[in-house]
Amino acid sequence: MKFASRMNVIDSSGIRKIFDLAKTMTDPVNLSIGQPDFDVPGPLKESVIKAVNKGYNSYTLTQGIPELREKIKDRVSRKKNAQVEDVIITSGVSGGIFLSFLVMLDPGDEVVFADPYFVMYKHLSRMLGAVPKYLSLDEKFRIIPEDLKKIVSDKTKMIILNSPSNPTGVVNSPEELIAVAEIASKYGITVVSDEIYDGFVYDEKFESIAGYYPNTLVLGGFSKEYAMTGWRIGYAAGPSDLIKEMVKVQQYTFVCAPSMVQYAALDALDYNTDYIRRKYCAKRDMIYNGIKDNFNVVKPGGAFYIYPQAPGTSGSEFVKRAIENNLLIIPGNVFSEKDTHIRISFAAPDAVIAKGIDILNRLASEFKRS
Repeated sequence: MKFASRMNVIDSSGIRKIFDLAKTMTDPVNLSIGQPDFDVPGPLKESVIKAVNKGYNSYTLTQGIPELREKIKDRVSRKKNAQVEDVIITSGVSGGIFLSFLVMLDPGDEVVFADPYFVMYKHLSRMLGAVPKYLSLDEKFRIIPEDLKKIVSDKTKMIILNSPSNPTGVVNSPEELIAVAEIASKYGITVVSDEIYDGFVYDEKFESIAGYYPNTLVLGGFSKEYAMTGWRIGYAAGPSDLIKEMVKVQQYTFVCAPSMVQYAALDALDYNTDYIRRKYCAKRDMIYNGIKDNFNVVKPGGAFYIYPQAPGTSGSEFVKRAIENNLLIIPGNVFSEKDTHIRISFAAPDAVIAKGIDILNRLASEFKRS
């Protein structure tokens, strides 16, 4: 069968390949999965059941139910100090990324984002004929403003931020956000800010670039903080002209986000997740303190990933040996143009994390000796 030429520029996700491999292993120590290890909280399960029983099972407005859109606008205003003009409810943050890319990018347009990056940014932009421009970070995974200035040009249509980051767990500082805002403003560039992990920030108050730069599209959702990964519910909040175009595209793609989940999301926005955040902060401390003596690693300030440098070898070779020792992790070259690091998810039971730490440290010692 002959396929569209755009399919030649993308490959199956390296993460999915690891997931497929996991199915063939017997009781692996799995620190690869990018989803919470807890279930949707009970009250929110009840919310979606009530919505189904009330008959909220039909199509909604393409842009989402008005009461949820207004509640998200208020939340973004209060928690992110940003006044957004409009909101669309999307089928997960992935849906928001897809819609914004379709609306904003023409072939040849440049898209700037940090390396390492979330995998969708590279492959989706290439599939649309846009050109990814990779911003190298410093050794702490921080943005160097002078380097950003060098790769931004008149062809740059979009700068993507991901804070807290997948895969590094780094949270952008106010100084970084201000620097990006100044550069984006100079060139009239829209910033797309992927903030799906904003519910997992451990050491500081989360800040959004939308509080510094109005030409920002904020992408958020419910998959991580509320464990609703399979419910496919997210949002995009930003300039009204951009949201209007995204609504037009959604009409012919996703149609609308799942109706009953939109009503459950109303209750989720009132549900206190502080206890979840505390548990994950403890998991962060456990994995960081457990491997820091044997790995060159930056302590993550958010999300549920840690991104150490592979000691004495490439990231892909380290992962190969880890899998041979029944440990599932992700090679850094899935998220980067470099093959130097590994991504470890600490969204796992503490006992699994402890087993992973033992294997990681043993492998690190072996590679350092060889």
